[in-house]
Amino acid sequence: MDIIKIKDEYIKLGQALKLSGICDSGVEAKQMIGEGLVQVNGNVELQRGKKLHHGDIVTCNDTSIRIEG
Repeated sequence: MDIIKIKDEYIKLGQALKLSGICDSGVEAKQMIGEGLVQVNGNVELQRGKKLHHGDIVTCNDTSIRIEG
């Protein structure tokens, strides 16, 4: 599991996918989210702007990332 460290209170889902390298662009992130391929804490998430906080886990294509501060 990869870890993304954030300094702010939250990071948006699309940004986290790009930062982790799961997606190469915002357009790709939007498509993957829209197709229901992304889960946040085990639930399918369809909002690209979903705010992720410390401890959240994002899963996409058998890759998981944890948000930490």
